[in-house]
Amino acid sequence: MSAPPVHPRDPIVWNSLIALAFLLACLVRLTIPSTPYFDEVHYLPAARAVLDLVQATNVEHPPLAKQIIAAGIALFGDEPLGWRIFSVVFGTLALFASMRTIWFASRTRTASLLTGLFVATNFLLFVHARIAMLDVFMVAFLLLAAWMFAAALRENETARWRLAVAGVALGCAMASKWNAVPLAVLPGLAFLAARWAAGRRRLVMSARGWPIGGMTLWEAGLWLGLVPLLVYASTFWPFLYWNVPGADRTGLIDLHRHMLSLQTQVPEPHPYQSNWWDWVINRRAIWYLYEPVDGAQRGIMLIGNPVTMWFGLIAMGWCAWTGWQSRYDAPRWDCIALVVVYIVSLGLWIVAPKAVQFYFHYFLAGMAISAALALAVERLGQRGERLVPWALVLGALGFFLYWFPILTAAPLDDPQDFLKWAWTQGWR
Repeated sequence: MSAPPVHPRDPIVWNSLIALAFLLACLVRLTIPSTPYFDEVHYLPAARAVLDLVQATNVEHPPLAKQIIAAGIALFGDEPLGWRIFSVVFGTLALFASMRTIWFASRTRTASLLTGLFVATNFLLFVHARIAMLDVFMVAFLLLAAWMFAAALRENETARWRLAVAGVALGCAMASKWNAVPLAVLPGLAFLAARWAAGRRRLVMSARGWPIGGMTLWEAGLWLGLVPLLVYASTFWPFLYWNVPGADRTGLIDLHRHMLSLQTQVPEPHPYQSNWWDWVINRRAIWYLYEPVDGAQRGIMLIGNPVTMWFGLIAMGWCAWTGWQSRYDAPRWDCIALVVVYIVSLGLWIVAPKAVQFYFHYFLAGMAISAALALAVERLGQRGERLVPWALVLGALGFFLYWFPILTAAPLDDPQDFLKWAWTQGWR
C-alpha cells in the first residue's frame, strides 16, 4: 500500500506569535523622536489637511495612506503615538501576510516561519513600521492581496471572497503610493495567462481549468481589475472639498496629469540619493535621524540587513534557476512568483522618469529577497544541511539585535557612535 499523503499543519499560531513579537518590538521608543523626522515633515501636514479639508498638500502622491495617518491623529491625538500607530499596525499586517502568502504558495511550515524571521529582521519593514510614511501601507496592502490570491489558488472553494478582498487590497495599495501599480496588475495577468495556457475554447466564459476551477475569466477580471480601480478612485473623495494649488480641478484625469507632473519634476540633488544598483548591493544607507533630540544623541538608520540582502541575492538566483528547471514537470510557482515580483518591483525604478531616487524604493524588492532566502534555507534543510541554514538564521537575527539601537532611536554615548554601524563610506 502507498503511504498516505503528507498534510503539513497550518502554522497560523506561530505566524501570529511572530507577528505579535514584531509588534511589541515596534512599540519600543515609538514616540521618540517626539518631533517629526525625515519625510514625516511632508506627510503629517498632508494628513492634517485630510482632517480640515481646506487645502491639499503633498498632492504628488495618492491620498489613502495619508488618510490612514489622519485616522491615527484623530483617534490618538496630533502627537507621536497618533502619527505612527497605524504604521505599526500595517507593518505587523505586512509581516503576517508575508508568512501566510508563503504558506499557501509553498505549503511548507518551515518556509512560512523562516519568511517571518527574515522579513521581520530585514530592517526595511521594521524602520517603516515606526514612521509616518506612505510605503508601509502600500506594502501591507500588496502583501494582503498576495496572501488572498495565493490562498484562492490553493483553496478554490474560497476563491470568490478571497479575490474580492484581494481586489480591494490592490486598489488600496495603488491609492497609497503609485509604486504599487506594476505589481497590482500581476494577479490579473497571471490568471489570464493560466487560463489561456489551459486551452479553453471559450476563454472568457469558461469556468473550467486552472488556476481556479468554477470561476470565469470575466469574473476574475471583475475582482482583480474593476474592483481595484473603483476602490482607487473612491479614495480621492477629499478632492471634492480641497483647494488644490496649481491644478485645474475638473476631474480625476486632469488631477492625475497634475500629480504626474509633480512626480516627474527634477528636484535639487539630495545627499542620500542613490541608484538601483546601489540598492541591489546594499551600498547606500539613509540616516532618517541623527541628531541630539529628546535629551540624547539618537539615530535611525535605513539599510538592509547585510545577511538577508547579500545572501538573499544568491537565494533569488536559486529561485530563478529552480523555477526554470521545474517549468515542465512540477513548476515551483512560489519561486517563479518571487522572481517576477523582484524583477518588476526593481525594474520600475530602472525605467521610472524620477530624477532622485532613494534606498527605500527597494522596499518591495527587499521583501521578495527576504522570502527567497526563506525558501532557499528551507531547501538546504531538506537536503540535510545544518551549518549554513543555522548560520543564516542566527546571522540575520544577530545583525538585527546589533542594529536595534540605531533602528529605534536609542540614546547614544557619543556623536561619533554612528561609526559602530556605518562600516562603509556609503553607509555614512
